Amino acid sequence: MVNQHTEPSAGHVAIVGAGPGGAELLTLRGAALLAEADVVITVREPGPELAKYRAALLKHCRDDVTVLEPAECGGEINALAVNHAREGSRVVRLYTGDPLVGCRGAELAAACQRAGIECEVVPGLSSITAVPSFAGIPLMPEGVSGMHVVNARNSGFDLERLPEDDGATLVVLGPEIPEDDPDHAGPGYDRLCKALIAGGRAADTPVAVTRMGSTTEQSTVVSTLGRLTADIKAADAKGNNVTSPATLVVGPGVAQQQELSWFETRPLFGWRVLVPRTREQAAGLADQLRGYGAVPESVPTISVEPPRTPQQMERAVRGLVTGRYQWVAFTSVNAVKAIREKFESYGLDARAFAGVKVAAVGEQTAAALREFGIQPDLTPPSHQQSGAGLVEVWPPYDAEIDPIERVLLPRADIATETLAAGLADLGWEVDDVTAYRTVRAAPPPAPIREAIKGGGFDAVLFTSSSTVRNLVGIAGKPHNTTVIAVIGPETAKTAEEFGLRVDVVAPKTSVSALAAALSEYGAAQRAEALAAGKPVLKPSQKRRGRRRKTL
Repeated sequence: MVNQHTEPSAGHVAIVGAGPGGAELLTLRGAALLAEADVVITVREPGPELAKYRAALLKHCRDDVTVLEPAECGGEINALAVNHAREGSRVVRLYTGDPLVGCRGAELAAACQRAGIECEVVPGLSSITAVPSFAGIPLMPEGVSGMHVVNARNSGFDLERLPEDDGATLVVLGPEIPEDDPDHAGPGYDRLCKALIAGGRAADTPVAVTRMGSTTEQSTVVSTLGRLTADIKAADAKGNNVTSPATLVVGPGVAQQQELSWFETRPLFGWRVLVPRTREQAAGLADQLRGYGAVPESVPTISVEPPRTPQQMERAVRGLVTGRYQWVAFTSVNAVKAIREKFESYGLDARAFAGVKVAAVGEQTAAALREFGIQPDLTPPSHQQSGAGLVEVWPPYDAEIDPIERVLLPRADIATETLAAGLADLGWEVDDVTAYRTVRAAPPPAPIREAIKGGGFDAVLFTSSSTVRNLVGIAGKPHNTTVIAVIGPETAKTAEEFGLRVDVVAPKTSVSALAAALSEYGAAQRAEALAAGKPVLKPSQKRRGRRRKTL
């Protein structure tokens, strides 16, 4: 007889290094284990970007994963991980950096071994090597064959026992004294530098301190042992208020930092950029901005809703299927989405467009059509991605060669009449159909509103006139230090009507071109500051003058 009662099978604990601070530094193995996890115990280290860092890591997980914060575990993290594994769960414990380098991953691994729980250690990028790489500092340049690593925050750290100057590079983790953690402070830069000089190193020995390494809060101060404390104070006085975590490097490689710096010299490095679009709409744009070093934040200004009555759209779909239209013109991604959803509700797909010509305004609209399986037949010229630009290339109606004179134009309820009027002038009959409604979104949280009005954002990207009107309506006007970037002349005109100074206009009507134009603007501002011998400051760090005038 088979015993129906069985004990749950043992689970698994993965001890995963997540990198020193950039969520994209997670290894492929770490991402795969997060995707399989039933329980995730997140990182505990503090920092300005911690919430975003955790959120980005957790995107790899299933929706039903159980997420535990270390602070919730009551000091029994290892026991909690083991207990969940005993119940059959697959547990991932995340550590910043590498779990066996400066972290307590070994303690959890030993607890699993004692409990008979299968465990796996997934190495991560350690700040020992990753942070200097992000700062542009080679640890073993030509002529340097060794490296010493010291953890200054370790309870056993002793200034009297620092490595001698044997020509090797010295990496010191945690030399800073965090204001919020005095009980676990490092020795402080002044004491450390004096100890190194007393130990035989020259006062003019190159040294660099990188704080918040591999994140968009990263800052590097290059100095000498004799001047480091003064130079750090000077850098902090210019607006750098991030003090930890820090990595200090002493050695010849520091001299190459200015030449090899690649991360902090990105054109929009550290810029907080407001994108007034939904997170889904802004996904590709956000990735592009991150590539320029920016920190994008999406704030929806409109909510897309179905038409009040469905009859118009139902007639339009029937017309497409029965051959009523020669053309369909799409002016937005939302219009494509509305038609696609209506088709799918009837069990139809892109094959229903057979025999119909399709036009699209904008690169994103064309991409949405291709994703649906439709290749646009007509798009406006690259320099004028708008309804007016589409009219310029649209062929006039010719009764002898065009079997049908009717065009379907599915669009928003508040869309402009430019395209419909232009097609009518060319002899076409236009069925102007409300495919979706746009309504003003709810105001963003108070901290976002204050950041918008108070200069907390370095730039705002406006992708349409409606985003200007709606953002000002729900959150107020951006501060006069904030760079205003717009997608085209019409949007620029609307921004100016609201009293905003337009700094950047995209050369063509596409969000990709808009992001690239902002990047070029940031690069020019950086080059200008360097040429003048001035510090490179973000717009939000510059002196804030009066608010923008209301016209």
